[in-house]
Amino acid sequence: MSNLRFRALELALDREPMRVNPPSVKISDFFGNNVFNQDAMQKHLPREAYKAVMAAIDHGVQIDRTMADLVALGMKDWASSKGCSHYTHWFQPLTGLTAEKHDSFFEMSDGKAIEHFSGNALAQQEPDASSFPSGGIRNTFEARGYTAWDPSSPAFIMESNSGKTLCIPTIFVSYTGETLDYKAPLLKALHELDKAAVEVCQYFDKDITKVFATLGVEQEYFLVDTALHNSRPDLLITGRTLFGHSPAKGQQLEDHYFGSIPERVYSFMLDFETEAYKLGIPLKTRHNEVAPSQFECAPVFEEINLAVDHNALLMDLMDKVARRHHFKVLLHEKPYAGINGSGKHNNWSLSTNTGKNLLSPGSTPKSNMMFLTFFVNTIRAVFEHADLLRASIASASNDHRLGANEAPPAIMSIFLGRQLTNILNELEEMVPEKKMTADEKTALKLNIGKIPEILLDNTDRNRTSPFAFTGNKFEFRAVGSSANCSNAMMVLNSIVTNQLKNFKKEVDSLMEKGLKKDEAILKVLRQYIVESKAVRFEGNGYSDEWKKEAAKRGLSNIETTPTSLDAYVSKKSLKLFEDLDIFSHRELEARHEIMLETYSKKIQIEARVMGDLAVNHIIPAALKYQTILASNVESLTRIGMKQDVYAVQVEMLQEISEHVSTIKIKVGEMIEARKKANKLENQRDKAIAYCEKVKPFFDIIRYHADKLEMIVDDAGWPLAKYRELVIVR
Repeated sequence: MSNLRFRALELALDREPMRVNPPSVKISDFFGNNVFNQDAMQKHLPREAYKAVMAAIDHGVQIDRTMADLVALGMKDWASSKGCSHYTHWFQPLTGLTAEKHDSFFEMSDGKAIEHFSGNALAQQEPDASSFPSGGIRNTFEARGYTAWDPSSPAFIMESNSGKTLCIPTIFVSYTGETLDYKAPLLKALHELDKAAVEVCQYFDKDITKVFATLGVEQEYFLVDTALHNSRPDLLITGRTLFGHSPAKGQQLEDHYFGSIPERVYSFMLDFETEAYKLGIPLKTRHNEVAPSQFECAPVFEEINLAVDHNALLMDLMDKVARRHHFKVLLHEKPYAGINGSGKHNNWSLSTNTGKNLLSPGSTPKSNMMFLTFFVNTIRAVFEHADLLRASIASASNDHRLGANEAPPAIMSIFLGRQLTNILNELEEMVPEKKMTADEKTALKLNIGKIPEILLDNTDRNRTSPFAFTGNKFEFRAVGSSANCSNAMMVLNSIVTNQLKNFKKEVDSLMEKGLKKDEAILKVLRQYIVESKAVRFEGNGYSDEWKKEAAKRGLSNIETTPTSLDAYVSKKSLKLFEDLDIFSHRELEARHEIMLETYSKKIQIEARVMGDLAVNHIIPAALKYQTILASNVESLTRIGMKQDVYAVQVEMLQEISEHVSTIKIKVGEMIEARKKANKLENQRDKAIAYCEKVKPFFDIIRYHADKLEMIVDDAGWPLAKYRELVIVR
């Protein structure tokens, strides 16, 4: 066994679970202790400042600088009492990670050291915008960009062994006002959704004056011992294994799913959950997932902007806490070949200021009609903008997962279940020209009214569907585990907003022509049901038959990221985002450029790592073992052994030579393909070249390397094997 691999495995085997002592047995005793929440604000802010912040959160009222000074003073006092000496504007640039630049409360005044935090410093900071992805919006010499405080997401304190920092969630924009982050477009989409949804709600309930989207994020992840992780350059650099033969026992027995949580993992979970609770992240669920060494955590539902911030914070927190337990958290969608990858299921719904879940059928005809309206409009939105929704979850890493036997396919479809499907079919079969009597309208409403009695369990779940209705919410299952889910949620809320606006225009137009409100609503809904029927699918999304059926229905099956990203800059999408004032054409084109460039760079990095490992690690190990075999054959020949005695060794020598030769040739060809791709100036052309000309070499090179793994002496193999990586010790 190679020294590095042996030492890594020895370390992993010797790990003892770390003892974790939560601050209290009751989570409620310490939940949100490190959050500047309403309780903290009431204690540390003057009444007028508290009211100003709550008005900003509830109604979007801008906070003036006088109030900002008062908020900053109270926030600093609270943070200082918790041991903070520094603060940072915490934002989400288009790198896919969070970003922070720390500043001290320390200042000099008249030669004396003081602690000070102004409203200006709270409201706005100026990080360097040129070093973050901008898609050409910012030149290198144009460095100025701004972070601006988002009051709707509370400030929090991030703790480490070395100290504590006050973190203030912010948006990030360029000097000229273009958005350079994930948060700002999401906030715009949510603002537009509120207005559009309230207008539709007014058909049914005049008391509804605010609608907000809610989100519950199921986060899947893998754990691997840090020593084993660091012994694999591919895991260390790319987040996934580029080589590795399948172990004898993977997930085929399905004994890991919901199994007993290993003690060392349990200690890690307790630790990061405690830290999450202190930060106000309402984690509810933990369990073993399907693949070995794969796990999941999930919070309760929150307002969507806060839920997205909490998920981004959680991913960072999990990684930091894992290091204390000598684990590495793998958030890549497919870190290991041959076993399930990881997703980030986004459970999405709509709620009102009156406490109504708009995607939960009620017990009265009026509320059932409201449910049906939002339910059908969501289906229509997904049908109309399926390609854009597919683009929202596109990435180099998620391409490995979509369509595999544990994730939804790249075809965007919706699963409803038998009962709701039957209801939509009944509405479709109504005769549109026939004027309904009052009794018929009531009968229709009452039939819908029967739904709540059995709705939550009215159908089996369909885990092959990328967008499934699950009782009182839609579950967008196609989002990748490493993604910032702002992007997918921004798109989903935007297309639903656009659809609700169109719905209201059509209903109002029919009412102006003399139709009663209920008849106008039902007429438009029936039209939508008919038009969007193709996107509804109740069967096995993994099957080849579905691919053929989807093609007949006119549904797209865009399997790779570079071409799927075209949906962002289609005429339909450009108009959609510009009409909603979420993106300008320039901003969308810049984001398209950034996503294409990110894809190319990730494949480029993987190709470089693969070439290095193949040529400098795997081939030398194979040649070394081949030399031992050749020496053995030579010795047997010298002492007069018959050739048939050592025929197997000769055959092994030939196999090794063939695999080594193929690897060396294909690595050379891959490098040449990469050089050609790098010469392309157009980012779309470059991304497609990396996808179609460079990436195909990965499977070929891996196949031959994995064959060598099964031939070469185990003691001489340089990389930790799957059997060592996927079992948490």
